[in-house]
Amino acid sequence: MVTLEPLRADHADALLAFERENRAYFARTVPDRGDAFFTAAGFAARLQALLDEQHARVCRFHVVLGEDGELIGRVNLMDLADGTAELGYRVGEQAAGRGVATAAVTQVCRLAATDYGLTSLTARTTLDNPASMRVLTRNGFIRVENTMVGGQPGVRYVRRSLDASPDSP
Repeated sequence: MVTLEPLRADHADALLAFERENRAYFARTVPDRGDAFFTAAGFAARLQALLDEQHARVCRFHVVLGEDGELIGRVNLMDLADGTAELGYRVGEQAAGRGVATAAVTQVCRLAATDYGLTSLTARTTLDNPASMRVLTRNGFIRVENTMVGGQPGVRYVRRSLDASPDSP
């Protein structure tokens, strides 16, 4: 259904187009990235910073490709340290509601355990994003506390035992 690829420099054009196309959609539930992010120069600088973090193994960034190879989402692991990382993801409006986020998070959880040596993940979402909460729950994340996400009320989740399937005890 979906394929994950590690973020590369040659994803730049497709990724910027994806972010621009979905800006208003994403801003409904997550803080907007600001006008500078969406300029060619601002985006190029941000992409290079992400690639540098990935090269340093501080973060792992992925693009989500649909069946036709089009970029339909992102799924990332940030701040890798001591066997854990924070999960973040976004799926474009055209792909929403089709199981893409659930499938992408399932794949990145598997990669986190097998390729990146992680044992647990955390994730946060705003309270007004029930779709994201369902994705996390379907992938074995447990709600642990209320928090703030970009100045909005949210909730933090955790998933331990990445080597087990979400349905395992």
